[in-house]
Amino acid sequence: MQFSLGSVRQWHWISAAFALVGMLLFAITGITLNHAADIKAAANVQVVETEIPARLITTLKKQAEQSIEKNTTVKPKAFTTWLAEVHNIQVSSNAKTEWSDDELYIVQAGPGSDAWLAVDFYTNQLTYEKTDRGWIAYFNDLHKGRDTGTVWRWFIDFFAVVCIVFCLSGLILLCRQANHRWMTWPITLLGVVAPAILLLAFVH
Repeated sequence: MQFSLGSVRQWHWISAAFALVGMLLFAITGITLNHAADIKAAANVQVVETEIPARLITTLKKQAEQSIEKNTTVKPKAFTTWLAEVHNIQVSSNAKTEWSDDELYIVQAGPGSDAWLAVDFYTNQLTYEKTDRGWIAYFNDLHKGRDTGTVWRWFIDFFAVVCIVFCLSGLILLCRQANHRWMTWPITLLGVVAPAILLLAFVH
């Protein structure tokens, strides 16, 4: 029984096909990140200030006592359900919860956005603020893996491996074609020398 991993050309075109959209995304966001100071985008800020029903405050106070006693940071399920149903405020699984005797504080960050909310147990007041910095900031954060969660970071690692396969298989193909295309190695060398010269001459 013969086992084959396929030809170098197959590895090259398959990795190229898989990485095509991702490489475009990372290349374009590389430009937007490099010129972040020049790209002006107005942030959209959503603010909610309202009074919480007494029954929820009672539940939250009990949870605060339990969380402080057990030193846990469990999210209040009934409260987050109320937020979603009444105010269309979604609390993600990655949100960080802080309990104290007089306040519940939740902060969550996602690609291109940040949000926080606070509940005052004495005044029954909820204060919520979300800042959305727009689509460019969203894709820039995807590029950096900022506040994107574990699965996206895994994807970035896997995508990086695919890009390495693409580059190494391309290098092998260059070696095979070098005898027929005399400009192969001069152009390849230029890709190495040009960044090195720029670093030595202009980056200090």
